[in-house]
Amino acid sequence: MKKIITLTVNDTAYEVAVTPWQTLLDVLRDELGLIGTKKGCDVGTCGVCTVIMERKAVLSCLLLAVECEGHNITTIEGISSPDSLHPIQTSFIENGAIQCGFCTPGIIMTSKALLDENPQPTDDQIKEALAGTFCRCTGHIKIMEAVKKVAQPADEDQDNGE
Repeated sequence: MKKIITLTVNDTAYEVAVTPWQTLLDVLRDELGLIGTKKGCDVGTCGVCTVIMERKAVLSCLLLAVECEGHNITTIEGISSPDSLHPIQTSFIENGAIQCGFCTPGIIMTSKALLDENPQPTDDQIKEALAGTFCRCTGHIKIMEAVKKVAQPADEDQDNGE
């Protein structure tokens, strides 16, 4: 009992046959081959499956694919170009905010959604945005540093939390 829907992912329209209970996460990974979005807890508590839908960070394991038809979805594969990484990706690398990398796509997508909405977030706003994401390898200190490096201009030396 599959239904054909059109999903717009990373600015490309895909026609895909889905069951009514298939999550966006499973469709992204299993049907579209976009495996950058990771499957962690599968119940919405870890944040590793985060994608951006209509400029908001959302948990793809909690959304049914049929609910996403007609919305613009961006995955980790859609934020860089073949020639260059997105600034937040570069900052994560330069600031050592990556260990095993499993949670990194979800945290990067959460950070990107925050910075797209608020280019100059305070420390508390960054912490609040990242509260639903978990990294068991690095903790969040280096992740906070990476987000702050992108949030404030390089020549600005002020504490972004004041």
